[in-house]
Amino acid sequence: MDSFEINKIVAAVLMVALLVIGIGKLSDVIFHVEKPETPGYAVEVEQVSTTSSSTTVAADEKVDIAALMAMGDIASGEKIFKKCAACHSIIKGGKNAIGPALYNVVGRKVGSVEDYKYSKALAAYEKEWTLEELNGYLTKPAKWIKGTKMAFAGLRKEADRASVIKYLNENSDSPVPLP
Repeated sequence: MDSFEINKIVAAVLMVALLVIGIGKLSDVIFHVEKPETPGYAVEVEQVSTTSSSTTVAADEKVDIAALMAMGDIASGEKIFKKCAACHSIIKGGKNAIGPALYNVVGRKVGSVEDYKYSKALAAYEKEWTLEELNGYLTKPAKWIKGTKMAFAGLRKEADRASVIKYLNENSDSPVPLP
């Protein structure tokens, strides 16, 4: 390669560099943007004091479980439970899947299925699955018992929760009397 070819290559590279710089300068002139005095955005956050324990969320308002259970329907609960059936078994003698078997769950101690490995939060939770506990847990499991490995988003509608609780209660050797 002779020196003339090298000069053409160097000239082409310099022209591209000048063209890129020139287009940048020209666009700055055409599209002038004033910079703010202080960079960023001021985000106003309401200060909320949290006084919850490390494992549970204390319910400020007491749920009227009798009124809640009156909203529920076992047949509807069976349909809604199909979301749960992907991870849980509800039949008597059913095996654990991703989640523990839920037959006889109402009235049972939390984290008490023998051959299932619970998260530390559920294993340390010293309560029973009462109607109130199930209602709170099914609202949003990760918020009710912090540290649970259950990734379910929860059931927003009270009637849906009541229906599922009634269905869970019905699938038991000795269903708990409803209020």
